[in-house]
Amino acid sequence: MLFYNMKKREKHRKKKIKGEGEKFIKTRIPGFDSLCGDGIPVGSSVLVEGGPGNGKTIFCLNLVKTMCERGKKVLFMSFEEPEDRLMDHLWLFGAKPDEYVKKGLLYVKRFNALDIARSVEALLSEAKKELLIEVQPVLIPPEFKPDIVLIDSLSSISSAFSGESSRFRIYMEQLFRYLEGHNITSFLVREVANPTHLASGYVEQGEAVSFLSDGIIVLYNVFYKTGHRKRAMEIIKMRGVDIDRRIVEFEIKKGRGIVVNPNKVLSGNYILT
Repeated sequence: MLFYNMKKREKHRKKKIKGEGEKFIKTRIPGFDSLCGDGIPVGSSVLVEGGPGNGKTIFCLNLVKTMCERGKKVLFMSFEEPEDRLMDHLWLFGAKPDEYVKKGLLYVKRFNALDIARSVEALLSEAKKELLIEVQPVLIPPEFKPDIVLIDSLSSISSAFSGESSRFRIYMEQLFRYLEGHNITSFLVREVANPTHLASGYVEQGEAVSFLSDGIIVLYNVFYKTGHRKRAMEIIKMRGVDIDRRIVEFEIKKGRGIVVNPNKVLSGNYILT
């Protein structure tokens, strides 16, 4: 059972962005924003989903570059790659991570997913398994107040719960509540062997992540019967935004990162993974 009513959550989110400041975020990733109407609503939690090598981490690193260049404060929480490797990746497509860090705009930190799993277990034990406790879901450094949080990846966090789907669900509900309560726009990477909306046999861990998220962006590997292979992108949902629902091609270009081509819609005989 979810901790809170989704209609109340949506009403609360809209109230927080109404009338003051920026209401929508433009990613400034080439070609992407034309698919997303007014932009991504401030305070939204967006899943970035896809299989191995689809470009999910690159998409998020592109966001680091574009958001920091706009003066936004960005926290990149990695549960997989070390900090120095992520900083190197940023340099490869024109970002200036050292400069962002010096200006106080970027904080890159590698976390241990097992620490999160253990903390949830400990808190639940102390509360005698009463589910309505407040769990500190993310280890955000107290000295850093981010506008944008990027988490790579939920899959690593899920694995740390060792099949305890109920515990993972509790954690995810608290995580989304925390991000919403602090009006933080978040992008959460999730790796899946097959897209959850296409694979009928797939059962989502915790059965809550897709439902709790405000948006879902899916990156695909596209295999054509001719033997050609391409990459494509689709926005499955974005609450409060009139989205373009086509599946369009994108490329990962040296020195630029992700470049979306909204005019190239997939066609022909292909398989999405």
